[in-house]
Amino acid sequence: MLDNWMGRGQKGSDGHDKIGLGTVRRPVIGLALGGGAARGFAHIGIIRTLAAHGIFPDVVVGTSMGGVVGGAYAAGRLDGLEEWARNLQPRNIFSYLDIRLNGSGLIGGAKLAAEIETTLGRHQIEELALKFATVATEVRTGHEIWLTHGSMADAMRASYALPGIFAPVMIGDRWLVDGALVNPVPVSVARALGAEVVIAANLSSDVFTHSTTIHSHGPSAGASGSAAADTELEPEPPKRGLGKFFSAERTMKREFFGGGGRPGISSVMVDAFNIMQDRITRARLAGDPPDLLISPRIGHIGFFDFHRANDLIAHGARAAERAIDSIQEAIGILAPSAGEAHKLVEKVKE
Repeated sequence: MLDNWMGRGQKGSDGHDKIGLGTVRRPVIGLALGGGAARGFAHIGIIRTLAAHGIFPDVVVGTSMGGVVGGAYAAGRLDGLEEWARNLQPRNIFSYLDIRLNGSGLIGGAKLAAEIETTLGRHQIEELALKFATVATEVRTGHEIWLTHGSMADAMRASYALPGIFAPVMIGDRWLVDGALVNPVPVSVARALGAEVVIAANLSSDVFTHSTTIHSHGPSAGASGSAAADTELEPEPPKRGLGKFFSAERTMKREFFGGGGRPGISSVMVDAFNIMQDRITRARLAGDPPDLLISPRIGHIGFFDFHRANDLIAHGARAAERAIDSIQEAIGILAPSAGEAHKLVEKVKE
């Protein structure tokens, strides 16, 4: 009976004897990658650093951009994604944004989805070597949807479909949008898929720091005029010649990205989404904390700064490096060395 409880004679996949509840085998490691649009490139640096220290997750889950990077890793296509990210420049980012002024999103998303599918290839989630899932939100019900099978490209697109920016994605009979609405850093998903040690990456930890309330009693000293008047744009001079043909595109870009200190449509929507995501993340991580949390300091990098992939990857690598000792310690607790396991056996026998 003692032998059975100790697991003597049982072998793990690596051939090592199992020793009761604590085993010589490496525990199942889960990686939960949070959302953050361009900031999601920091996940590449995190994964690279973990691998450099011999830490390879068995379960990978992600929300929004975390699902894209996590899916690329699970499919063995992280090199391709990293190369594409590092080569992005401000002048070609706009070419991926098929902006439209009708429908259910400012961006159709077809161009970006096609580029991601070209970079990562066509994969079915259930065919991946690792357990993988990405999180989305059903529009009509608010249900948290875990996408664990089917087209990986479709699952990624649904997970990063920021409401109002990208159009919802139909998968099955559900219209899905960004999973950060319900589970920005999907620790719970990693645990449900069997992870014994969960390493999470939160990309919004230093975006808003601590919440506070500012008591305002009116305009600041010396202010004059109404706030609405201050934000009015000066009328543009009439276009002449060839300028007439390009003014519509320039106007659309200005309205989308903003300018002259005035936020554009995208920045207002994204900042509002960021605030909401930050509050949800704090609540979810407090209720279901990971074993280790990696928090890159990237709050100073914008949501749409995709051209800063080099900086973001470096920040992610540094953040993971700071957490390596704690990660290895947590793994060691669940996977003692052979010598420690032998001492445990002798102690139980006594």
